[in-house]
Amino acid sequence: MMSEEEKRAVLYRSVREFPDFPSPGVLFRDITPVLKNPAAFTASIDLFESYVRKNFAKVDVIAGLDSRGFLFGPVLAQRLEIGFVLIRKKGKLPGPTESLSYSLEYGKAELEIQSDAVDPGQKVVIIDDLLATGGTMKAACELLQRKNAEILSCLVLIELTSLKGAEKLQPHCVHSLLQYD
Repeated sequence: MMSEEEKRAVLYRSVREFPDFPSPGVLFRDITPVLKNPAAFTASIDLFESYVRKNFAKVDVIAGLDSRGFLFGPVLAQRLEIGFVLIRKKGKLPGPTESLSYSLEYGKAELEIQSDAVDPGQKVVIIDDLLATGGTMKAACELLQRKNAEILSCLVLIELTSLKGAEKLQPHCVHSLLQYD
């Protein structure tokens, strides 16, 4: 069985870099090799699960952000034997929804959740693949707070620390498996 350090090493080796994508000066961290490699994907879920079990006595639901949070969240929720809910871009969910508009570096966006997805007081862990400036994750936190959910933590595979997204999310806890400047 691999140690946590060995699992992180597998993840670091699986993330590949694409300079100047999607625009000049950007170094894109691509997680698709993590998804392609069963050992790397399992390592990510193992690390997320270990963190949640060590830090929270009770979690009611995992909330995944559109769209890559949908890759990690359901597997983690299944491991924890709890439910998974979707936080999506506006117009993608059927039935009654609640939405929140927020600003991005390049404009505006809107997230929504089904009205019955989370009950007041439920303990929620939010998950996504990447934390950069924190705008989308912050909007998800605000949306869940409007539902009177208790946000336990924000989980991400990769955190771009130089963009200070975790600071924007305070007082919510951010746990990232991999950090890059």
